Amino acid sequence: MKKKRKRKRRSSTADDASYVCPSCGEQIVIPIDTSAGRDQQYIEDCPVCCNPNIVHVELFEDGDPPRVWADAE
Repeated sequence: MKKKRKRKRRSSTADDASYVCPSCGEQIVIPIDTSAGRDQQYIEDCPVCCNPNIVHVELFEDGDPPRVWADAE
């Protein structure tokens, strides 16, 4: 009987990015919505400390990874 191998999940994909929460210092992985434009900004609560963050996303056309950072609200 052949044993099935389990596939390892990658920690992030091309549609994910991460930022460091300015309040608690945890690295937060978020999905990237490429249909929302090249320069994005929205408010999201940190899933660890629950403090609100202003999340900034910059997308680039040349295949470079997105630039993502957050400021405390």
